[in-house]
Amino acid sequence: MDTSALKEAGLTDGETRTYLALLELGSSTIGPILEKSGVTRSIIYRILEKLIKKGLVSYITKEKTKHYQAAPPNKLLDYVESREKEIQNNKSKIQEMIPKLILKQKLAKKSEANIYEGFRGLMTAYENRYQKLKEGDEVVLYGLPSKQPGFHHAYWKKANAKLDKLGIKSRLLYHPDVTDENLKNRNSYKLCEARRMPLKIESPSWVMIYKDVTLIAIPQGDMPFAFEISSQQVADSFKNYFEWFWKQSKQFKKK
Repeated sequence: MDTSALKEAGLTDGETRTYLALLELGSSTIGPILEKSGVTRSIIYRILEKLIKKGLVSYITKEKTKHYQAAPPNKLLDYVESREKEIQNNKSKIQEMIPKLILKQKLAKKSEANIYEGFRGLMTAYENRYQKLKEGDEVVLYGLPSKQPGFHHAYWKKANAKLDKLGIKSRLLYHPDVTDENLKNRNSYKLCEARRMPLKIESPSWVMIYKDVTLIAIPQGDMPFAFEISSQQVADSFKNYFEWFWKQSKQFKKK
């Protein structure tokens, strides 16, 4: 017999086997129940206590020995109905808790950090911004290298096109040695402005800031990685550096 419905109703495997054994045995002491159900002696009493609380088993004591008996099968419907009421009550309570839980989650996430490894990891870190940014928002990057692998350029072209489509502005600061060709391409997008850094700083990393997120990426080497920090205080600090560099930089003029 398929007993999956009993398990779905909330009975454990041991409770199901014990209840079915008692249905066949009628009134019984522990010994026959153990033999019929296959449940071990170490847990049988605990199972019987749970079935009694669920209204599916009762007992009487004869000569100081308990004799257990299964409740009629239609009591299973009573049990299921009581479970449904409990679930509905719990659902209502959880719905009331959700706003508080969301607030608790937000407070807990005031500051957190994640590390992404490999090119795919970098892509994941880059794509995360689309979850927070919306039309009218801005993402800024500085310290971008003068030279990158071809597939990086291909990605950034698609990324700038997507930002334009979503109505998200971007400002980029590249290493002073970046080619005019690259800057011309980046500035060809309506909502993107790219310039050269005002200082020639040699660094293997670049920084992206949006909302409360700061992403520090080191794309070179055999195993590129990015360090993502979610903290408004940290993001504001890095954004201040960006704005200082931006004010010192010059607008790119197409030749």
